[in-house]
Amino acid sequence: MNEWLDEPTSIRSGEELSTEKLEAYLQAELAMKEQLAIRQFPSGFSNLTYLLSLGDRQFVMRKPPIGANVKSGHDMAREYSVLTALEKYFKVPKPIHFCEDEDILGSPFYVMERLNGVILRAGMPDDMTPDATLMKSISESWVETLVQLHHVDIDRAGLSDFGKPKGYVERQVSGWINRYQKSQTDEIKEMDQVAKWLFEHQPSQYKTNLIHNDYKYDNVVLDPADWSQIIGVLDWEMATIGDPLMDMGTSLGYWVDTDDPPDLRKMQLNPTTSPGNPSREELMTLYERFSGSVVDNPVFYYAFGLFKVSVIAQQIYSRYKAGITKDERFGKLIFGVKICSQMAWQAIQKNRISHLF
Repeated sequence: MNEWLDEPTSIRSGEELSTEKLEAYLQAELAMKEQLAIRQFPSGFSNLTYLLSLGDRQFVMRKPPIGANVKSGHDMAREYSVLTALEKYFKVPKPIHFCEDEDILGSPFYVMERLNGVILRAGMPDDMTPDATLMKSISESWVETLVQLHHVDIDRAGLSDFGKPKGYVERQVSGWINRYQKSQTDEIKEMDQVAKWLFEHQPSQYKTNLIHNDYKYDNVVLDPADWSQIIGVLDWEMATIGDPLMDMGTSLGYWVDTDDPPDLRKMQLNPTTSPGNPSREELMTLYERFSGSVVDNPVFYYAFGLFKVSVIAQQIYSRYKAGITKDERFGKLIFGVKICSQMAWQAIQKNRISHLF
């Protein structure tokens, strides 16, 4: 199944790197003499990801997008530190080197090992799409891996100071509302309605664990020899210590069911409507089974997840509309903001997370 390994392509216009500077820097830091070749992994919407080849050795490099606030959701030092802490305790790529010298690429960046594996995305070729039996096994492994993350001993991993668990939910709700208001470009009444409801219906008690905050199919790497096994979890830029159900809510926000509106199904980033996948309600049941805990208010977490996904899309769209980034994919994200906020409001009105239309 090596033909389905996740592979890079040519570098997008406007996201080129200074090859000479980077080559000299890496040769010195990694004690290598080989020439540098660079390609780009094209599918991400946030931090930029490149494949670096030095002779027969390959690395993956992550750096912030142009125009991004590197001290918020694009903090490379923070992302590198969580990989370093988790290396012995969870399924992550091995961190290799962090660079804070902005003279090299204009921003901090880090280099990690390349995991050769399979990543499932919406729109993948029919021949690549798992059958229903395999997809069911993948989805169960996906949920079980998330639960495993939520059970990492943060003290043992040295991550007890990685976040501020007290008041986490309150800060998240207020913070994402504030981010939306700062990046808003269109009047969308459902966004305002959902924001108000979330603010008024926050849970008073919750657990705290290490959470990923962007856990979805295209952020996990599958073993090419057995796709039901996850060999690595990627993209730790938003990881912190917080409520694991908020983490699950974000995952639900990306999860599209087969009976969701056609406009939402067209925009799905992950193949969650492929036969064998559970519905959102079934996904939550799986989480409860693997974690051994009952989720009392799944609607709050799903609505939050959709709102958060909407705000992320809004922030990227606002950079595109301002001309800061020229990636044409970003021009359609405003439609994602609208449909996701409509889904959230429907879930609130109907008090359920599946079968909303």
